[in-house]
Amino acid sequence: MSDAILIAHGAPANPGPQEARMRALAVEAGVLLPGWRLRGATLAAEGALAAALQGFDAPLIYPFFMSEGWFTSTALPRALERLGARCQQLRPFGTDPGLPELVEQSALSAGIEPVSTTLLLAAHGSQVSPASRRGAEAMVARLRSRFFDVRLGLIEEPPFLADAARIVGPALCLPFFALRAGHVETDIPAALAQANFTGPILPPIGEHAGVPALIARALARA
Repeated sequence: MSDAILIAHGAPANPGPQEARMRALAVEAGVLLPGWRLRGATLAAEGALAAALQGFDAPLIYPFFMSEGWFTSTALPRALERLGARCQQLRPFGTDPGLPELVEQSALSAGIEPVSTTLLLAAHGSQVSPASRRGAEAMVARLRSRFFDVRLGLIEEPPFLADAARIVGPALCLPFFALRAGHVETDIPAALAQANFTGPILPPIGEHAGVPALIARALARA
């Protein structure tokens, strides 16, 4: 039997909804991996990671994050070390080679023809570290062959979303986020309204129906 834990950052101010989402995601991915035990947790929910580790000897750790950065390289390993866990940590969700296909599927499912549409990728960014921006830039490069054009707009650093969203011609916006929280619910719509962006806004990529299968494949490859 193999064990794995899907871990996200979570929302410290309101950890419940994202904690529930991670547990549900673990169930959905686990259905595709007979003989595995999968659990989900967030770093933000007090005691959640410790509870997820109970009864697991050396689980795989799947970071449900959009890029490599401080949380995946420092915060998460430290949290696991404090709990005495022996784990193998995989690469984060946002770097999976299958993700561009899910992005294209998101557009097609919304009735959008990618080859004639500009994709506006709305990502987090950071005023402290370049890791988030670099991860989003890498995804933009991987998506260019699938869309008429791809633009990157960030919440916390240039190129700011409100500037990148000034697009002429057919366009759609995809939030490059693992979970739905304040940035997706509030900041992205506000920036798009400021730019008079009229294209559709898709759900965050972490909510795509193909995500459980993508996670299951990553775990099976490990």
